[in-house]
Amino acid sequence: MNQPLRILFTCGGTAGHINPAVALAGMFVQRDGAEILFVGADGGMEERLVPKSGYKIKTVTISSFYRSINLNSLKHNLKTVKNLMVSPGQAKKILKEFKPDLVVGTGGYASFPVVNQAAKMGIPTAVHESNAFPGLTTQRLSRVVDTVMVGFEESKSHYADQSKVVVTGTPVRGDFFDQNKEQARLKLGFADSKPVVVTTWGSLGAQVMNDHMIDFVVRECQAGAPFHHIYGVGTRYYERVLKGIKDRGIDLKQYPDVDIREYIYDMPVVMSAADVVLSRAGASTIAEIAAIAKPSILVPSPNVTANHQEKNARVLSDQGGAVLMLEPDCSGKKLYAQVVTMLDNRASLEQMSMALKRLFVSNPNERIYETLKALIRR
Repeated sequence: MNQPLRILFTCGGTAGHINPAVALAGMFVQRDGAEILFVGADGGMEERLVPKSGYKIKTVTISSFYRSINLNSLKHNLKTVKNLMVSPGQAKKILKEFKPDLVVGTGGYASFPVVNQAAKMGIPTAVHESNAFPGLTTQRLSRVVDTVMVGFEESKSHYADQSKVVVTGTPVRGDFFDQNKEQARLKLGFADSKPVVVTTWGSLGAQVMNDHMIDFVVRECQAGAPFHHIYGVGTRYYERVLKGIKDRGIDLKQYPDVDIREYIYDMPVVMSAADVVLSRAGASTIAEIAAIAKPSILVPSPNVTANHQEKNARVLSDQGGAVLMLEPDCSGKKLYAQVVTMLDNRASLEQMSMALKRLFVSNPNERIYETLKALIRR
């Protein structure tokens, strides 16, 4: 009797690294009856998210390098150097016990010792990079793995050996495709013809951008709320934003089309209804924007390692699918003016949507699954 496939996924740090791995694990379980093991970092959010999806997880002791020069960074980096000496042995022990047929890294510091050790042991290995520009972990692993999978065609040029790079796209949750724009508007109760604007700066929020949005909301209310606006503030700054708007003399009860929420729980529906999206430029976000072809104003977080978000945003803006605004250049006045300009030019919005459709790699989950199956067979 044939043994089931054993596949080890290693990821962590952010949901953008974890969720694609969980989605792929589900495909291998459903189609192949595969046995799955996850490996993450001690104390990472993967220790919470992965078990909720029904998979076992083990951890290695690994941490990042801080790039700033101060005493705290020096202490942290010395600890990281120590971890780099410990984690390979931990990874090797896990690999020997689980005996995987394939090891897949989808990002995060834990990926490096596990994938690197697997390659040394002759186990088929692959990494998937969701960001447009490879992070340090992916750059180093690209030299030893069998296959590198990337989200956009433009990303291939950043790898020394392009022969091992496959453009698969980045997995996007299936519920983003469950409704078209008209169906999404109906689900949200929008029976009129007003356009829809969606704003989100992440689950926690971003203080600088949320402060700009106070002025943005005041301006749209003073203009008579010319569009439906669903604005997910984030848990940290929700009360601050509501108070800021009230202090500017705006009673939101008089503007039902301005829907300010602590968090947007029905994001696939809300995004599907949108005419324009304002957001950060994390890898998962730009994949979703490209997948459903939504013209956007992208304001990359300036606090991300290696400036990944700006590089992600430029992939979309360079192809005409998004407007890139850097945070230091933003204000409520500028953001509002840009939204109004975009909504006033429907032909331009359609051109942006078409550009995004050309960028999006269709069926990314299927492409990744077939790429990994071919690697196992090889």
